[in-house]
Amino acid sequence: MLKKALVIVAFFFMSSVMAADGTTNPYKQMQVAADQLFKTFDAKQADIKRNPDLLKDLVRQDLLPYVQTKYAGALILGNYYRDATEAQRDAYFAAFEDYLVQAFAQALSLYDGQSYQVEAEKSVDGKSIVSIRILLISADKNQQPIRLDFQWRKNTRSGEWKAYDMIAEGVSMITTKQNEWATTLRQNGIDALTKQLQQLASQPVKPEQTK
Repeated sequence: MLKKALVIVAFFFMSSVMAADGTTNPYKQMQVAADQLFKTFDAKQADIKRNPDLLKDLVRQDLLPYVQTKYAGALILGNYYRDATEAQRDAYFAAFEDYLVQAFAQALSLYDGQSYQVEAEKSVDGKSIVSIRILLISADKNQQPIRLDFQWRKNTRSGEWKAYDMIAEGVSMITTKQNEWATTLRQNGIDALTKQLQQLASQPVKPEQTK
């Protein structure tokens, strides 16, 4: 369970590393964002222990502006995105964003100082999609580092790089959620999934549930 939570925590790295402009290398942005994220978390740790739901505010304020929420959410919907009305899409994306806030905050509540190593910077010239690897390193020497590969996509119009998927031990986050929510979409449609996400998003952050 802890390993799974650390994987989700690492998604924060992906979430917080939008390049400031089209020329910035996403490798460098990922390193800077990871450092900034956990510095902020450490500074507010006492308050967070008293009220874990403060993590939701931290996520929404510092991370959500940099998440490629709609692109990731549309990939998860697949053909159901095309068939949905504009109103249905708007409701789904709002619920999906709230779900990410809760899920990220819940996972981040388990952070206790694990170290991390971002893949060395490489050129992204001429590329529109790149994969960047991060290793999560436990203080326990007997535990192998967790390997995570983040998929980045360059916006062809703005030139901005944003991450949209994470692959942990060969398993894509997008693919996992597609499979997890496929039955709900197939049997009851996008409105049912939206309601499910709203219910999940309303859950308080409870660190003891994932330790």
